[in-house]
Amino acid sequence: MKTTPLLPNRYKKIGWVIFIPAILAGLMLSILDFNAAWLTTNVFAIWNDPIVGRASFFTVIKTDVTNTLVGALFIIGGMMVGFSREKQEDEYIAELRLSSLLWAVCVSYVLLLLAFLFVYGGPFFTVMVYNMFTVLIIFIARFNYLLYRNAQSISHEK
Repeated sequence: MKTTPLLPNRYKKIGWVIFIPAILAGLMLSILDFNAAWLTTNVFAIWNDPIVGRASFFTVIKTDVTNTLVGALFIIGGMMVGFSREKQEDEYIAELRLSSLLWAVCVSYVLLLLAFLFVYGGPFFTVMVYNMFTVLIIFIARFNYLLYRNAQSISHEK
């Protein structure tokens, strides 16, 4: 069996502990437009282009890092959940993982195409921000659904 480079299974639980609060925090950020003033700090920026002023490169800027932290935790947690081995990782699970990833990419790009065709102006930017996370969300949802469905069919056979 050809092995796929995946994280050890123990990272899946750690990933869920990071991923679920990040999802909730992301929803809170987008619904309530929440900003934590205490998370305003100096950060290194490769490229900064403020609305008013000149673009700057390789500089330190002062900014609210709430969105940055939530997005980073979402990606880290989601990657740990999605790309950690299952307890019983076999060729069937690898096939489910691959088909789920393919399915997620296709669905994400169909949604992106619909956004290109039907969403304009400021809302398009919002859709693009959400689209950064759709492949990971759809992949995790689809893969876990298929695992659940497979477990159900095995338990009904017994």
